Amino acid sequence: MKLHTTLGLLALSLAAAGSTAQAQSAGFSWEGSAEIGIDSTVSSGDPTAELTDTYLTLEAAFEAALSERVVAFGGLTFESVTDATGDRAFEDMGLYIAELGVRFSFGETEVALGKLSPAFGVAWDEAPGFYGTSLAEDYELSEMIGATLNTSIGANGALSFALFYADNTELSNSIGTKRGRNTAAAGGVGNTGKLNNVALQYTHNFGDTTAWIGGRFLSAGLGDVSDETGIVAGVSHSFGNGFDVIAEVAHFNGAGGTADDATYATLGGAYSFDDWTFSATASNVDFSAGGNDTMLALGVDRAISDSTEINFGVARFDIGGVKSTSVGLAAVMSF
Repeated sequence: MKLHTTLGLLALSLAAAGSTAQAQSAGFSWEGSAEIGIDSTVSSGDPTAELTDTYLTLEAAFEAALSERVVAFGGLTFESVTDATGDRAFEDMGLYIAELGVRFSFGETEVALGKLSPAFGVAWDEAPGFYGTSLAEDYELSEMIGATLNTSIGANGALSFALFYADNTELSNSIGTKRGRNTAAAGGVGNTGKLNNVALQYTHNFGDTTAWIGGRFLSAGLGDVSDETGIVAGVSHSFGNGFDVIAEVAHFNGAGGTADDATYATLGGAYSFDDWTFSATASNVDFSAGGNDTMLALGVDRAISDSTEINFGVARFDIGGVKSTSVGLAAVMSF
Protein backbone atom coordinates (compact mmCIF):
# COMPACT_ATOMS: atom_id res chain seq x y z
CA MET A 1 0.00 0.00 0.00
CA LYS A 2 1.73 3.19 -1.18
CA LEU A 3 1.37 6.41 0.79
CA HIS A 4 -0.84 8.15 -1.78
CA THR A 5 -3.19 5.15 -1.71
CA THR A 6 -3.27 5.20 2.08
CA LEU A 7 -4.02 8.92 2.23
CA GLY A 8 -6.67 8.51 -0.44
CA LEU A 9 -8.42 5.88 1.67
CA LEU A 10 -8.14 8.15 4.68
CA ALA A 11 -9.73 11.01 2.76
CA LEU A 12 -12.68 8.80 1.77
CA SER A 13 -13.08 7.67 5.37
CA LEU A 14 -13.08 11.26 6.61
CA ALA A 15 -15.66 12.26 4.00
CA ALA A 16 -17.90 9.39 5.10
CA ALA A 17 -17.52 10.37 8.74
CA GLY A 18 -18.39 13.97 7.93
CA SER A 19 -21.55 12.93 6.09
CA THR A 20 -22.94 11.04 9.09
CA ALA A 21 -22.00 13.28 11.99
CA GLN A 22 -21.38 16.95 12.55
CA ALA A 23 -17.74 17.58 13.49
CA GLN A 24 -17.03 19.43 16.68
CA SER A 25 -14.86 22.51 16.73
CA ALA A 26 -11.45 21.53 15.36
CA GLY A 27 -8.68 21.51 17.96
CA PHE A 28 -4.96 21.88 17.32
CA SER A 29 -2.05 21.17 19.63
CA TRP A 30 1.68 20.92 19.16
CA GLU A 31 4.89 20.42 21.11
CA GLY A 32 8.57 20.42 20.34
CA SER A 33 12.12 20.30 21.61
CA ALA A 34 15.50 21.77 20.76
CA GLU A 35 18.78 20.06 21.64
CA ILE A 36 22.21 21.54 21.09
CA GLY A 37 25.22 19.55 22.15
CA ILE A 38 28.65 18.04 21.64
CA ASP A 39 29.31 14.33 21.20
CA SER A 40 33.04 13.55 21.18
CA THR A 41 34.90 10.26 20.87
CA VAL A 42 38.00 11.25 22.81
CA SER A 43 39.90 7.97 22.43
CA SER A 44 39.54 4.89 20.26
CA GLY A 45 41.43 1.84 19.10
CA ASP A 46 40.55 3.14 15.62
CA PRO A 47 42.14 6.62 15.35
CA THR A 48 39.82 7.57 12.47
CA ALA A 49 36.89 7.30 14.88
CA GLU A 50 38.25 10.00 17.18
CA LEU A 51 36.03 12.94 16.24
CA THR A 52 33.82 15.64 17.70
CA ASP A 53 30.30 16.28 16.44
CA THR A 54 28.71 19.58 17.52
CA TYR A 55 25.06 19.11 16.69
CA LEU A 56 21.58 20.61 16.73
CA THR A 57 18.33 18.64 16.76
CA LEU A 58 14.90 20.26 16.45
CA GLU A 59 11.74 18.20 16.75
CA ALA A 60 8.08 19.21 16.51
CA ALA A 61 4.90 17.17 16.68
CA PHE A 62 1.29 18.20 16.12
CA GLU A 63 -2.23 16.87 16.42
CA ALA A 64 -5.30 18.37 14.74
CA ALA A 65 -8.78 17.16 15.66
CA LEU A 66 -10.78 16.71 12.47
CA SER A 67 -13.84 15.41 14.30
CA GLU A 68 -14.75 13.92 17.64
CA ARG A 69 -13.11 10.60 16.69
CA VAL A 70 -10.58 11.53 14.01
CA VAL A 71 -7.21 13.21 14.56
CA ALA A 72 -4.49 14.08 12.05
CA PHE A 73 -0.96 13.87 13.43
CA GLY A 74 2.58 14.51 12.26
CA GLY A 75 6.15 15.01 13.33
CA LEU A 76 9.10 16.92 11.86
CA THR A 77 12.81 16.52 12.63
CA PHE A 78 15.68 18.83 11.68
CA GLU A 79 19.13 17.39 12.33
CA SER A 80 22.31 16.09 10.72
CA VAL A 81 21.02 13.36 8.44
CA THR A 82 24.36 11.63 7.79
CA ASP A 83 26.87 10.08 10.18
CA ALA A 84 29.91 12.17 11.03
CA THR A 85 33.11 11.03 9.29
CA GLY A 86 35.28 13.74 10.89
CA ASP A 87 34.99 16.75 13.15
CA ARG A 88 31.94 18.79 12.23
CA ALA A 89 29.75 21.56 13.62
CA PHE A 90 26.09 21.93 12.58
CA GLU A 91 26.74 20.40 9.17
CA ASP A 92 24.77 18.01 6.94
CA MET A 93 21.49 19.40 8.31
CA GLY A 94 18.25 18.19 6.79
CA LEU A 95 14.52 18.40 7.54
CA TYR A 96 12.34 15.32 7.22
CA ILE A 97 8.90 14.06 8.20
CA ALA A 98 9.20 11.46 10.96
CA GLU A 99 5.46 10.75 11.24
CA LEU A 100 2.34 11.71 9.28
CA GLY A 101 -1.08 10.16 9.35
CA VAL A 102 -4.61 9.97 10.70
CA ARG A 103 -5.80 8.30 13.89
CA PHE A 104 -9.34 7.00 14.53
CA SER A 105 -10.71 6.48 18.05
CA PHE A 106 -13.28 3.82 18.94
CA GLY A 107 -13.75 3.92 22.69
CA GLU A 108 -10.62 2.37 24.24
CA THR A 109 -9.21 1.48 20.81
CA GLU A 110 -7.23 3.67 18.39
CA VAL A 111 -6.32 2.83 14.79
CA ALA A 112 -3.70 4.89 12.96
CA LEU A 113 -2.77 4.91 9.27
CA GLY A 114 0.18 6.60 7.59
CA LYS A 115 3.87 7.01 8.44
CA LEU A 116 4.29 5.57 11.92
CA SER A 117 6.62 4.29 14.64
CA PRO A 118 5.43 0.79 15.67
CA ALA A 119 5.96 -0.24 19.28
CA PHE A 120 8.71 -2.76 20.01
CA GLY A 121 10.71 -2.54 23.22
CA VAL A 122 11.29 0.46 25.45
CA ALA A 123 15.00 0.64 26.28
CA TRP A 124 15.87 2.32 22.96
CA ASP A 125 13.95 5.35 24.24
CA GLU A 126 13.88 5.17 28.05
CA ALA A 127 17.27 3.82 29.15
CA PRO A 128 18.66 6.68 31.28
CA GLY A 129 21.57 8.99 30.55
CA PHE A 130 23.15 10.77 27.58
CA TYR A 131 24.42 7.48 26.09
CA GLY A 132 21.99 5.05 27.74
CA THR A 133 20.04 4.17 24.59
CA SER A 134 23.06 3.85 22.28
CA LEU A 135 23.03 0.07 21.66
CA ALA A 136 19.29 -0.56 22.16
CA GLU A 137 18.58 1.96 19.38
CA ASP A 138 19.61 -0.79 16.94
CA TYR A 139 16.15 -2.34 17.19
CA GLU A 140 13.98 0.78 17.24
CA LEU A 141 11.15 0.72 14.69
CA SER A 142 10.57 4.15 13.12
CA GLU A 143 9.53 5.77 9.84
CA MET A 144 7.30 2.90 8.73
CA ILE A 145 4.34 3.01 6.36
CA GLY A 146 1.35 1.05 7.55
CA ALA A 147 -1.24 0.76 10.29
CA THR A 148 -1.22 0.43 14.06
CA LEU A 149 -3.91 -0.62 16.52
CA ASN A 150 -3.67 0.29 20.20
CA THR A 151 -6.25 -0.86 22.71
CA SER A 152 -6.70 -1.13 26.47
CA ILE A 153 -6.86 -4.58 28.06
CA GLY A 154 -8.61 -4.26 31.38
CA ALA A 155 -7.75 -1.41 33.73
CA ASN A 156 -3.96 -1.74 33.58
CA GLY A 157 -3.05 -3.41 30.28
CA ALA A 158 -2.42 -2.10 26.77
CA LEU A 159 -1.93 -3.98 23.51
CA SER A 160 -0.25 -2.57 20.40
CA PHE A 161 -0.29 -4.22 16.96
CA ALA A 162 1.32 -2.94 13.76
CA LEU A 163 1.44 -3.98 10.10
CA PHE A 164 4.02 -2.04 8.07
CA TYR A 165 7.05 -1.68 5.81
CA ALA A 166 9.95 0.80 5.75
CA ASP A 167 8.99 4.14 4.23
CA ASN A 168 9.94 4.17 0.54
CA THR A 169 7.95 7.24 -0.47
CA GLU A 170 9.23 10.76 -1.06
CA LEU A 171 8.80 11.28 2.68
CA SER A 172 11.90 9.14 3.26
CA ASN A 173 14.09 11.88 1.76
CA SER A 174 14.94 15.19 3.42
CA ILE A 175 15.03 18.88 2.60
CA GLY A 176 18.37 20.67 2.81
CA THR A 177 21.04 17.99 2.97
CA LYS A 178 19.56 15.06 1.07
CA ARG A 179 19.72 11.75 2.88
CA GLY A 180 18.33 10.11 -0.26
CA ARG A 181 14.99 8.48 -0.93
CA ASN A 182 14.71 4.93 0.32
CA THR A 183 13.73 2.20 -2.14
CA ALA A 184 13.05 -1.51 -1.76
CA ALA A 185 16.10 -2.07 -3.97
CA ALA A 186 18.27 -0.84 -1.08
CA GLY A 187 17.45 -4.05 0.79
CA GLY A 188 17.27 -4.61 4.51
CA VAL A 189 14.72 -6.47 6.60
CA GLY A 190 11.34 -4.76 6.64
CA ASN A 191 12.23 -2.72 3.55
CA THR A 192 9.94 -4.72 1.29
CA GLY A 193 7.36 -2.23 -0.02
CA LYS A 194 4.70 -4.67 1.19
CA LEU A 195 2.63 -4.93 4.35
CA ASN A 196 4.36 -8.17 5.34
CA ASN A 197 6.03 -7.01 8.56
CA VAL A 198 4.37 -7.31 11.95
CA ALA A 199 4.99 -6.07 15.51
CA LEU A 200 2.99 -6.90 18.64
CA GLN A 201 3.53 -5.65 22.20
CA TYR A 202 1.63 -5.97 25.47
CA THR A 203 2.27 -3.65 28.44
CA HIS A 204 0.90 -4.04 31.97
CA ASN A 205 1.13 -1.73 34.97
CA PHE A 206 1.41 -3.10 38.51
CA GLY A 207 1.41 0.08 40.59
CA ASP A 208 4.97 1.40 40.50
CA THR A 209 6.07 -1.44 38.20
CA THR A 210 5.55 -1.67 34.45
CA ALA A 211 6.25 -4.83 32.44
CA TRP A 212 6.11 -5.45 28.71
CA ILE A 213 6.57 -8.29 26.26
CA GLY A 214 6.56 -8.15 22.48
CA GLY A 215 7.43 -9.83 19.24
CA ARG A 216 8.09 -8.85 15.65
CA PHE A 217 8.60 -10.40 12.24
CA LEU A 218 10.49 -8.48 9.56
CA SER A 219 10.48 -10.02 6.09
CA ALA A 220 13.79 -10.33 4.25
CA GLY A 221 14.55 -7.51 1.87
CA LEU A 222 16.55 -7.65 -1.34
CA GLY A 223 19.93 -9.26 -0.66
CA ASP A 224 19.04 -10.58 2.80
CA VAL A 225 19.58 -14.25 3.56
CA SER A 226 16.93 -14.52 6.26
CA ASP A 227 13.78 -13.04 7.70
CA GLU A 228 14.21 -11.56 11.17
CA THR A 229 12.14 -12.79 14.11
CA GLY A 230 12.47 -10.89 17.38
CA ILE A 231 11.12 -11.07 20.91
CA VAL A 232 11.52 -8.52 23.69
CA ALA A 233 10.68 -8.44 27.40
CA GLY A 234 11.35 -5.82 30.02
CA VAL A 235 10.40 -4.26 33.31
CA SER A 236 10.74 -0.84 34.95
CA HIS A 237 10.16 0.09 38.57
CA SER A 238 10.04 3.26 40.61
CA PHE A 239 11.01 2.80 44.26
CA GLY A 240 9.33 6.07 45.19
CA ASN A 241 12.47 7.55 46.76
CA GLY A 242 13.94 9.02 43.58
CA PHE A 243 15.45 5.71 42.43
CA ASP A 244 14.17 4.13 39.19
CA VAL A 245 15.41 1.06 37.29
CA ILE A 246 14.79 -0.45 33.86
CA ALA A 247 15.81 -3.83 32.45
CA GLU A 248 15.15 -5.19 28.96
CA VAL A 249 16.23 -8.21 26.91
CA ALA A 250 15.63 -8.59 23.16
CA HIS A 251 16.57 -11.60 21.04
CA PHE A 252 16.64 -11.77 17.23
CA ASN A 253 16.87 -14.81 14.96
CA GLY A 254 18.26 -13.77 11.58
CA ALA A 255 19.34 -10.44 13.05
CA GLY A 256 19.35 -7.74 10.40
CA GLY A 257 18.53 -10.28 7.69
CA THR A 258 21.73 -12.26 8.27
CA ALA A 259 22.22 -15.90 9.20
CA ASP A 260 23.25 -14.85 12.72
CA ASP A 261 21.31 -14.37 15.95
CA ALA A 262 21.78 -11.52 18.41
CA THR A 263 20.70 -10.96 22.00
CA TYR A 264 20.56 -7.46 23.51
CA ALA A 265 20.48 -6.87 27.27
CA THR A 266 20.11 -3.43 28.86
CA LEU A 267 20.10 -2.53 32.55
CA GLY A 268 19.80 1.04 33.75
CA GLY A 269 19.23 2.94 36.95
CA ALA A 270 18.69 6.59 37.82
CA TYR A 271 18.59 8.45 41.13
CA SER A 272 17.01 11.90 41.30
CA PHE A 273 16.99 14.50 44.03
CA ASP A 274 16.19 18.18 43.83
CA ASP A 275 17.17 19.24 40.27
CA TRP A 276 19.81 16.54 39.77
CA THR A 277 19.62 13.06 38.24
CA PHE A 278 22.53 10.59 38.31
CA SER A 279 22.35 7.51 36.10
CA ALA A 280 24.22 4.41 34.99
CA THR A 281 23.38 2.09 32.10
CA ALA A 282 25.06 -1.10 30.91
CA SER A 283 24.28 -2.83 27.60
CA ASN A 284 25.56 -6.03 26.04
CA VAL A 285 24.98 -7.55 22.60
CA ASP A 286 25.82 -11.25 22.23
CA PHE A 287 26.23 -12.52 18.64
CA SER A 288 25.78 -16.19 17.77
CA ALA A 289 28.63 -15.89 15.26
CA GLY A 290 30.91 -14.97 18.16
CA GLY A 291 31.87 -11.82 19.99
CA ASN A 292 30.10 -9.22 22.09
CA ASP A 293 29.46 -5.49 21.86
CA THR A 294 29.32 -3.71 25.20
CA MET A 295 28.62 -0.26 26.62
CA LEU A 296 28.91 1.18 30.11
CA ALA A 297 27.60 4.72 30.47
CA LEU A 298 27.33 7.23 33.31
CA GLY A 299 25.18 10.35 33.18
CA VAL A 300 24.42 13.52 35.14
CA ASP A 301 21.39 15.67 34.30
CA ARG A 302 20.50 19.04 35.81
CA ALA A 303 17.07 20.64 35.45
CA ILE A 304 17.41 24.38 34.95
CA SER A 305 13.67 25.00 34.72
CA ASP A 306 10.51 23.03 33.98
CA SER A 307 11.38 23.11 30.28
CA THR A 308 15.19 23.22 30.16
CA GLU A 309 17.88 20.80 31.29
CA ILE A 310 21.59 20.13 30.88
CA ASN A 311 22.73 16.57 30.16
CA PHE A 312 26.27 15.22 30.58
CA GLY A 313 27.46 11.71 29.85
CA VAL A 314 30.56 9.55 29.50
CA ALA A 315 30.58 6.06 28.01
CA ARG A 316 33.00 3.23 27.35
CA PHE A 317 32.24 1.20 24.23
CA ASP A 318 33.64 -2.06 22.88
CA ILE A 319 32.16 -2.46 19.40
CA GLY A 320 33.49 -5.16 17.09
CA GLY A 321 36.58 -5.46 19.28
CA VAL A 322 37.37 -1.72 19.03
CA LYS A 323 37.35 0.02 22.41
CA SER A 324 36.51 3.73 22.64
CA THR A 325 35.53 6.42 25.14
CA SER A 326 32.95 9.10 24.39
CA VAL A 327 31.96 12.25 26.27
CA GLY A 328 28.81 14.26 25.59
CA LEU A 329 27.19 17.46 26.80
CA ALA A 330 23.85 18.90 25.70
CA ALA A 331 21.26 21.52 26.55
CA VAL A 332 17.65 20.46 25.90
CA MET A 333 14.64 22.77 25.85
CA SER A 334 11.04 21.62 25.52
CA PHE A 335 8.27 23.88 24.32
